[in-house]
Amino acid sequence: MTIAFRMVNFTIKNITRTACIVDDSELSRVPMQGPFLLVSNHINFMDIPLLYTHLLPRKVSALVKEETWKNPFMAALFDLWGGIPIKRGEYDLQAFSKTRQVLNAGGIVAVSPEGTRSRTGILQKGHAGVVILAQKMNVPILPVAIYGGERIWDNLHRLARTPFHIRVGDLIQIKSEIPLNDREQRQQVTDQVMYQIAQLMPEKYRGFYADLTNQHNRFFIPSTRQ
Repeated sequence: MTIAFRMVNFTIKNITRTACIVDDSELSRVPMQGPFLLVSNHINFMDIPLLYTHLLPRKVSALVKEETWKNPFMAALFDLWGGIPIKRGEYDLQAFSKTRQVLNAGGIVAVSPEGTRSRTGILQKGHAGVVILAQKMNVPILPVAIYGGERIWDNLHRLARTPFHIRVGDLIQIKSEIPLNDREQRQQVTDQVMYQIAQLMPEKYRGFYADLTNQHNRFFIPSTRQ
C-alpha cells in the first residue's frame, strides 16, 4: 500500500466515524479470503467510503456509474480504490471484463442491484444484472444491508452524529442450472437476492421487499465460508 493510499483511507475513516456512530461489528462475518460479490442496498454518498475503509485490509472494487469520473476528486478517489466504471442501462463489456479480473484474482466486487441511491433508506426493486454476473462468474453473493445513513444531512445540520448500521448475511450461490435467459426468471432470482438483504433490515426499511413470506431459497445453494 502506498503512503497516499493509507493517508486517504485513514482520513476518510476518521471523518466517517466523526460524522457517524458506526455499528460495524458484523463486518467480522465478511470472509477474509476468496472472491464474491458484495451485494447491498445504496442510500447515499456515505455508503461506499464507509464500507470500503471499514472493510480494510480486504479491498473492495465497487461497480460505480461512469458519470462519477466527471468529478476530478471522485475520479481520483475511485481510481485509488480500484472502482469499476459502468455504463448504466446497457451491457458494458469493459466493466464485465474488469469485474472478471478482480474476481479471478480472489477479490471482492461491490454491487448495488437498486442501480441508484434510495436516499430514504427504503429498499427499492432490484435490477437483474447482479444475478447474471454472479452466475457467469461462478462466484457467491454476500448480502449486506445498511441503514441509518439516510439521516446524515439532517443530523449534520444539527451537529449530531448519525447511527450507521451494517448487517452481513450468509454467502449464497445461484444454482448453475437455473436458466437466466428469461427476463421473468431473472427478476424472480433477483428478487430472492433482495429478500436476503431485506431480512437483515428493520421492517420499516424493507420497502418493495416488505413481505418476507415471499422469500425462499430454491434458487440458491449455501456457499462455504472461507
